Amino acid sequence: MAAPPPQGKIHLKTSFKSTQTIESIYTGGKVCISQDEQFLITTVGEDIDVIEIKTGKKLWRLKGDTEIITMFAITPDGHTLVSASRSLLLKTWDLRTGTLVRSLKAHDAPIIVMDIDRTSSLVATGSADGTVKVWDIAGGFCTHNFKGHGGVISAVLFHPDQQAKAWLYSGADDCTVRVWDLKTRKGLAVLESHVSVVRGLAVTHSGNTLISGSRDKVVNVWDLTTMKLATTYPIYETLETVGILQKGKIQNIGDKDVSDKDMFYTAGDAGVIRIWDLRSGELIAKQKEEKGSKSGISDVLYNTTSQQLVSITSDQNILFFDVENDLKRVKQIVGYNDEIIDVAYIGEEETHLAVAANSEQIRVFNLKEFECDLIYGHTDIVICLDRNTDGTLLASGSKDNTAKVWTLDLENEDADERYKCIGSCVGHTEAIGAVALTKKTDGLLLTGSQDRTIKCWDLSTADLDEPDENLRFKSHYTVQAHEKDINTIAIAPNDKVFATGSQDKLAKIWNLQEGTLVGTCKGHKRGVWSVKFSPVDQCLATSSGDRTIKIWSLNDFSCLRTFEGHTNSILKVDFMTSGLQLVSCGSDGLVKLWTIRTNECVTTLDNHTEKIWALAVRKDENMVVTGGADSMINMWEDFTEIEYAEKKAAKADQVLKEQELSNYLARKDWKNAITLALSLEQPFRLLQLFNQIIQDRPEHDTSVTGLVAVDKVLLGLSPDQTAKLLGYVRDWNTHAKNMRAAQTVLNTILRQRKVQEMIEIPGIKDLLDGLLPYSDRHFQRVEALTVRSYVVDYTVQAMDLMSLVGGMDDMDMDDEETEEGEGKSLRAQRKAEEELMAKERHEALAAARAATAHTSTTQEPAATVAEAAEGEEEDAEEDEGDDSEDSEDDEDEQNEESSDEDME
Repeated sequence: MAAPPPQGKIHLKTSFKSTQTIESIYTGGKVCISQDEQFLITTVGEDIDVIEIKTGKKLWRLKGDTEIITMFAITPDGHTLVSASRSLLLKTWDLRTGTLVRSLKAHDAPIIVMDIDRTSSLVATGSADGTVKVWDIAGGFCTHNFKGHGGVISAVLFHPDQQAKAWLYSGADDCTVRVWDLKTRKGLAVLESHVSVVRGLAVTHSGNTLISGSRDKVVNVWDLTTMKLATTYPIYETLETVGILQKGKIQNIGDKDVSDKDMFYTAGDAGVIRIWDLRSGELIAKQKEEKGSKSGISDVLYNTTSQQLVSITSDQNILFFDVENDLKRVKQIVGYNDEIIDVAYIGEEETHLAVAANSEQIRVFNLKEFECDLIYGHTDIVICLDRNTDGTLLASGSKDNTAKVWTLDLENEDADERYKCIGSCVGHTEAIGAVALTKKTDGLLLTGSQDRTIKCWDLSTADLDEPDENLRFKSHYTVQAHEKDINTIAIAPNDKVFATGSQDKLAKIWNLQEGTLVGTCKGHKRGVWSVKFSPVDQCLATSSGDRTIKIWSLNDFSCLRTFEGHTNSILKVDFMTSGLQLVSCGSDGLVKLWTIRTNECVTTLDNHTEKIWALAVRKDENMVVTGGADSMINMWEDFTEIEYAEKKAAKADQVLKEQELSNYLARKDWKNAITLALSLEQPFRLLQLFNQIIQDRPEHDTSVTGLVAVDKVLLGLSPDQTAKLLGYVRDWNTHAKNMRAAQTVLNTILRQRKVQEMIEIPGIKDLLDGLLPYSDRHFQRVEALTVRSYVVDYTVQAMDLMSLVGGMDDMDMDDEETEEGEGKSLRAQRKAEEELMAKERHEALAAARAATAHTSTTQEPAATVAEAAEGEEEDAEEDEGDDSEDSEDDEDEQNEESSDEDME
C-alpha cells in the first residue's frame, strides 16, 4: 500500500465507485399509482418495478417469465398486484413482500385490459380471444366468462357501486360496448354507436351515466337507465383514454368555478389533456402544448387525493399536472432515456445534470430528488451540450441544424421559469455535432457542424433578464475547418485559442478572436472524437478511434505522450487532478483513469454494457458522470481517501490482533488463539499451533488433538467457523508433511459432532469432496509403509540367525581339532539342534512371503511393489545359499563319521 501524500501536495486519485445510477424505469406499457400516491408501478420489459415516488427508491422488481408484460392492475387497498404477460399466465403478487402468490393460465390469447373492483376481491380481464373473464383474487378461480364480442377486448370497467349495480362494462374493436350482469351472468345491453375501437370507459358518481371514448374521435354519453345514447361530443383527436373527475372535490380550475359541474377528461395522439363539461360538452381546461413535442398520450391516471392528472406519453415520460392550477405541469419522471449522447453538470452547486438522450428534449435531472425537467425547443435530436464556467448558461446543438442557448434558474419553483431560451444560432446547413462556450466571459459560442465549418457567435446581444427565444445571434466568422465531420470543440482556459477534432484524423488549434489556424496535430490513425486543454499546462489531450489518447505540446504541436489500453474507440477524454491525470471512456464500455507522469492506467471502471458516449467531471473532481448507449447514467464517486483510511485502520487493527494472538499463544489460551487465528484468516499460524500441540502431547493423554482444552474449543466452534477451519484442513491435507495435523483436526471435528450438526455446516459437501481423495491416498501410503516395515523386521531377524549359525560352525571346527574322539551321541545332539534352527528359518521365510503377498493386494505404487519383489528374490537367493551350505556341512559330517568308523 502506497504511503499517503505529504501535506500540501496533490493527492492522485486511484479509486472510484458507482454510487448512483439513473436507468430506465419504464419501457412502455401499463403504469399505475397506488391509491395513497406513494408508489409508482411501471413496466420494464418483462418485469414490473415498484418505486417510491418521492425518493425514486426501487422497492421491488417483480421478475417476469421472459415474456413482455401486457397488462397489470393493483387493488385499491394497495396490497395485491395482478399481472398478465404474453405467456398467457395471470399472476398474483403480494406488494408487501414482493413475492409471487399464484400463477394460472387465464385465456387462450394475451390479456389486453384489466380492472379491479373497489372491494379488491374481483379482477376482470379482457383478452385478444374476444372473451371477458372475472376472477376471484383471493381464491384464484374464474367466477364469470362472458362471450359476445366479435374482436379484441379493448376496455373493461366495473360499476363503481357493486351493491347497487353488480355490472361490468366492456368495449372491443368491434366498436360496441356491452353491459354484463354479474348476478345473472348474462348480457344486459349492447351499446352501438362508435365506428372505431373503444379505448376508454367511465361511469359518473351517480352511477346512471356511462361515457365511452373511441379512436373515432368522439365521446359518447350513455343513459344507463334506458341503455340509450344520450349525446355525442366530438373531440377531434384519436382518443386513447377517458375518465370522470370527482364532483365537488375541485372548486376551481384556473379562474373558472367548477364546484357543481360533472367533468370528464380525454387524451390521445395529440399529446394534450383536455377537461370537458359533461352536461354541455364545453372545454373547461387544456394542457399547455410543449413546443417541439411530438409524443402522444397512451394513458392518463387520476390521483384523487392530490387532484392531479398523470399522463403517460408515447416517449415513456410520466408527467404530473395540477388540475386546480389549470393543468400546470408540476412534476416529470423520465421513464426511458434511450441512448445517452452527452451530459453536462449545471447549476452553481452542480446539483443538476443536463442530458442529451436521443430525443428533441433536453432532460435535466435533479440529482438530490426523484425528479426530472424536460426542456422543449429543438425540433430534432439534441446531439451536444456545453455549459459556462458558473453553470448558469447551457448551450445545445441539434440535428435541426441549430444551436440554442438557455439561461438557468434551477431554484425557481415554477418549472416553466427555470429554463429560458435566450436565442438561437441559425446558419449551419447540417447537424451541429459540437458546441463550446467561452470560459472567462459569456460573450462567445463556437459551433462545429457536419457541414465541416466552424462558426463563432456573439452572445452579447441577448437579454438575460427578459430573454427572447426568437432572437437570432450573429456570426463573427465562419471557417472551413476540416475535410470531414467535426466531432468536438474545446476552448482553452484563457479564451485565446480553441481546438477542434474531426473524422479526418486531425486536431487543429485556432485563434479564438480571429478564427485563424495556429497549428495542426497529426498522428492519429483514425478520426478524433474528443479534445481537451490542460487546466495548468500548455498541452492538449486528444482521443481517437485508433484506441489511443495523445498529449500534444501547444508550442511545437508535437506528440508528448501516447496512452494505450482501451480495446475500442475512445470517445471522450478529460483532465483531472490539476492536469496530472486523465479520465477516458470508449466504445468498449469502460472508464479508465490514467496517470500522465507514468503513462499508467490506475484503475478501470466497469458498469456499462454498451459504448459510453458521454463523460463529465464535476468541479471538485469528486464525482465523474458517464452515460452510454445502454440508457444508463453512472455517477462515479472518488473513494481514494476513504479507501486509504479504511486500509490504514484495517492494518492497525491487524497489528493489534496479531499481537493479541501472540499473547494468547504465550499464555496457552487455546480457545481465544484458535478463534482469533480463524478471524484473522491465518491458516499457517493455526497449522503451527496444532503441530505444536500434537508434538507436546503429554503421556497418558486421552484427547484427540493432544489437549482436552483444544478438543473442547473445536467442539464449541460455530458452523461458519467450522466451515472455515475445514477449508484450511482441506488445504493442509493436500501435503503429506501436514497430513498428521489435518487428520487430527478432522478426526476431532467428526468425532464430536452428530450427522445433523455436520449437515448444517455451510458448503460441507464441497469440503468433504476435497478431503476424501487425499485422505484415501494418505491411508494407502501408511498401510503400505506398515507392510514394508514387516519386511525390515524379517530381514533383521534373518541376519541374527545367520550370525548365530556362523558361530556354531566355528565351534564345530574347534571341537573337531580338540575332541576328535567324541562319540556319535554328541554329534547327533548337535544335528538335532541345527535341524530345529533350520526349521525356524523356513518358518520365518514363509511369514515374509505371506507379508509380500498381502502387500501386492493393496493399492501400492508400482515402484514400492517392485522393490518388495526384488527384496524377496534376494532373500530367497540367500536362503538357497544357506540351504546348500547346510547340505554340504551334512555331507562333510557324514564323510567324517564314515572315516571315524574305518579308523575304529
